[in-house]
Amino acid sequence: MRQYIGTKIIRAESATRGECYKGPDVLNSEKANEPGYRIKYPDGYESWSPKNVFEEAYRPTNKMNFGFALEALKKGKRVARNGWNGKNQYIELASNISYASPAGKVVNCEHDAIGNKAIAFIGTSGVQMGWLASQADMLAEDWHIVD
Repeated sequence: MRQYIGTKIIRAESATRGECYKGPDVLNSEKANEPGYRIKYPDGYESWSPKNVFEEAYRPTNKMNFGFALEALKKGKRVARNGWNGKNQYIELASNISYASPAGKVVNCEHDAIGNKAIAFIGTSGVQMGWLASQADMLAEDWHIVD
């Protein structure tokens, strides 16, 4: 079998198996009080997951590592670090990037590997295109989604 890794953004809350499944086979069993999470997916589907399985697969979106922050960025979310000093600073994925050359010609930026995309840093002094993460940013576990 091949190995897979997945990333999705969900909503969840603590709930016992019995709180999610009301059938007599669950309510009348020792599994009714099993700790876990009620999960709601973006398409509205709801399910329940045992606590240990859920906590191995998911982490809160206010305690993400850089890899999860990049995945959120690719899904159209704005992300930031709790450790950044400036207020209202974040990064987002920019696309359809172009610039005016010194001759006044508008050039569309295309790159074989990434197409027409770059990370934009939005900070107190404006927008910085092509933002590069520092070692501290890449190793931090305090990334969060900015609403």
